[in-house]
Amino acid sequence: MLAMGLVQGTAVAEPASPEAGTGSRAAAADDPYTQAFLTQYGKIKAAANGYFSPDGLPYHSVETLMVEAPDHGHQTTSEAVSFWMWLEAAYGRVTGDWAPFNEAWAVAEKTIIPQHADQSTADSYNPSAPATYAPEHPLPSGYPSALDATVKVGTDPLATELASSYGTMDVYGMHWLMDLDNVYGYGNKPGTGGESGPGAGASYINTYQRGAQESVWETVPQPTTDLFEYGGPNGYLDLFVGDASYAKQWKYTNAPDADARAVQAAYWAFRWASAQGKASEVTASVAKAAKMGDYLRYAMFDKYFKRVGDCTDPASCPAATGRDSQHYLLSWYYAWGGAAAGSGGGWAWRIGDGASHQGYQNPLAAWALSNVPSLTPKSATARGDWSKSLTRQLEFLTWLQSSEGAFAGGCTNSWEGSYSEPPAGTPTFYGMAYDWQPVYHDPPSNNWFGFQAWGMERLAAYYHETGNATAEAVLSKWVAWASSETTVGADGSFRFPSTLNWTGQPDTWNAASPGTNAGLHVTVVDYANDVGVGAAYVKTLTYYAAKSGDEEAAALAKALLDAMALNATDKGISVPETRKDYNRFNDEVYIPAGWSGTMPNGDTIEPGSTFIDIRSWYKDDPDWPKVQAYLDGGAAPTFTYHRFWAQAALALAFAIYAELLVDGGGEPGGDTEPPTAPAGLTVTATTSNSVSLSWSASTDNVAVTGYDVYRNGVLAGNATTRTFTDPDLAAETEYSYAVAARDAGGNTSALSAAVTATTKTGGSTGTGAVRVQYKNSDSNTGDNQIRLGLQVLNTGSAPIDLSTVKLRYWFTADGGPSTFGTYCDYAALGSSTITHSVVAVSSPKTGADRYLEVGFTGGAGTLAAGASTGELQLRLNKSDWSNFNESNDYSRATNTAYADSSKVGAYVAGALAWGVEP
Repeated sequence: MLAMGLVQGTAVAEPASPEAGTGSRAAAADDPYTQAFLTQYGKIKAAANGYFSPDGLPYHSVETLMVEAPDHGHQTTSEAVSFWMWLEAAYGRVTGDWAPFNEAWAVAEKTIIPQHADQSTADSYNPSAPATYAPEHPLPSGYPSALDATVKVGTDPLATELASSYGTMDVYGMHWLMDLDNVYGYGNKPGTGGESGPGAGASYINTYQRGAQESVWETVPQPTTDLFEYGGPNGYLDLFVGDASYAKQWKYTNAPDADARAVQAAYWAFRWASAQGKASEVTASVAKAAKMGDYLRYAMFDKYFKRVGDCTDPASCPAATGRDSQHYLLSWYYAWGGAAAGSGGGWAWRIGDGASHQGYQNPLAAWALSNVPSLTPKSATARGDWSKSLTRQLEFLTWLQSSEGAFAGGCTNSWEGSYSEPPAGTPTFYGMAYDWQPVYHDPPSNNWFGFQAWGMERLAAYYHETGNATAEAVLSKWVAWASSETTVGADGSFRFPSTLNWTGQPDTWNAASPGTNAGLHVTVVDYANDVGVGAAYVKTLTYYAAKSGDEEAAALAKALLDAMALNATDKGISVPETRKDYNRFNDEVYIPAGWSGTMPNGDTIEPGSTFIDIRSWYKDDPDWPKVQAYLDGGAAPTFTYHRFWAQAALALAFAIYAELLVDGGGEPGGDTEPPTAPAGLTVTATTSNSVSLSWSASTDNVAVTGYDVYRNGVLAGNATTRTFTDPDLAAETEYSYAVAARDAGGNTSALSAAVTATTKTGGSTGTGAVRVQYKNSDSNTGDNQIRLGLQVLNTGSAPIDLSTVKLRYWFTADGGPSTFGTYCDYAALGSSTITHSVVAVSSPKTGADRYLEVGFTGGAGTLAAGASTGELQLRLNKSDWSNFNESNDYSRATNTAYADSSKVGAYVAGALAWGVEP
């Protein structure tokens, strides 16, 4: 068996020993695919192999001479960061060590997710006027594009809700591109909001700005915070936008598929950590993913918040209000920007995108954000948005599936980026025009098989977790087509499609009666053996085979995985690739007549400049002589690249195959027997906002690994024990519950008999339920202050008058005087709106003879349904500043990130509405 040779002669990373428990694994895994994962992981994390920058971020590739979407190998993308998060989640499953997963999120927050200093004037954003319209143009020569204030734009329905939920107008999403070695020299360092110029340290940059035909070879790089230090008199702004005057500004672009993959990684981390009894170790990072998913909804909106459907003219296409601008798909990007700090005048903008590509959709992320409580975003409408997005994405894929099984391009709400009229006869999807090459045209965006494999891997993961019938039907057709175009030789050679060609078009979408797309066809132009794409393909086959029992798909997954493993290098797994496109280093970059400027290193930017002219530092790269020889008429150069995303995807392919097709039954397709349905489902308790359940154990031929709990027919959460509490419910509401068991092979039992439960009456004001979250702000249990953070969430359906809300944090005074100093150091609502005092408990209990009572003045206003007060930073001390002993305090916990706390009480109009009193 080829697999047995996967780890011969290679060093295996030494993982931390996991704790014993359900779902944990021995560090010395006994199957060759888990060993191959650990070996690949060890190569990626080995410092000598050079995958990570000094700032702790993964490079796009180990090699520096690299031009594709990034134009240098030591840049990074949000895509690479999301693969890093997923890689560390898989490592946590295998080893039980979740610190690397949490570290990936911590690094992301300090770097690729812009901090407040990097978007310092975000609070100037006006949701009623999100941006000024500027049309896109087909060619770079159409730029700069003049701003046109006469074209009306719609209103942004998310901003106020997000600000209420998180206490800030900052956007929480990854910027797509960073120059980790600061090769360009802009010095847009995270957390500074400025340009420090050439020197060490990561720097935000941006490239694409000029229409669908602009390839990477035609881009003009620019800093995200443009302070007019480089470029021309107006920095780089007047290369892209035509205006009467220009202001120094910051701007960021989000790649939705990467943020969705980060959510996907967090789902797996939560799922696997829960199986190990370690869910609490990833809670804070999972909450960050839920927050990211909240903001990711900007990818569901038309670029200028215009009405979705039947837009054929920018002037007549209506400016939308409410949700009329929401298409519910994952579009190509969303972006935001504003005035640079100190530039005079405060303003900010946000835009979505009307163009959606099949390869960007992520049904698993949409499902997790709308069905898994730990990943449900805070905002009131987020869960409903993601639920609708899941349905819309499945419809989208059904609409685009060709007769053979591959997926055509996508759709747009703004033809050619200018709300122009599409050609006569163009099919539509909810009024949006079909586009076989949405977003970019050089090369055509849907000709790459990688977008097929990436998209199907996400759909297959969703199918594996839910068994959704629509996903199964779409997948089975795609797998049959892709398999028929794939070969694996006895010598370990392999190939699958690379470039695709499209003819015909889909039928106009009719949700009630979908067409057959009899006239839409795909052909394969050429084949390749790209290991990164191959890894996504293997994951697709693995998820699909594990759920469906398709032994042919399982066998192909194994054959491809074994064949790719034969291409091991000291840095990972890679195959040589010949780069004929590197003759484009001499391509001219369009610069308008009369414009001139300089790059930070002094390279001149002017009409006639080429790609290499404005990147002369490339000529110092050790690999440049290979390219120069090609430009001089020699053979096209060959490189063996180690792209981070591809190497991580390969590691993940090993891990997922081991988990689903080895652990699940010893051999592919070995375990197809589902567990028995749970019996004895019982409601054990109810509160005004929760229902608690228990049931009897299911049995299985191998082992039951967990249970899925359904509320009103929708997944409410997962459990590894035979109990479950469903939080965040509405008061005085009836719910129906059923439970299914699952095993390691991906088999799911029939549902249990259903039970109903009715939540109790809420607070006496009748204004809705509340929930309190707490974090420990001081790990020292024996110093002279108690420091904590609190925030209140309204989980009901109506606003709450905050002046009726009181919070109680119970503690012990531990001797000393009976008077205390109390402080609110920060509150998102304003410290002046917060009241605080220490009250003696009339009948002291263990761990509680005092409580800090926190309230709100009338100036705090009301808390909208689904909203949060934002953070309250609180502390207290005894009047003589003697020490406390917090180790026995009733309300104290050790979590340093916000989490629900049942030991902090919330009272509405004097009635306990949340928590358990001591």
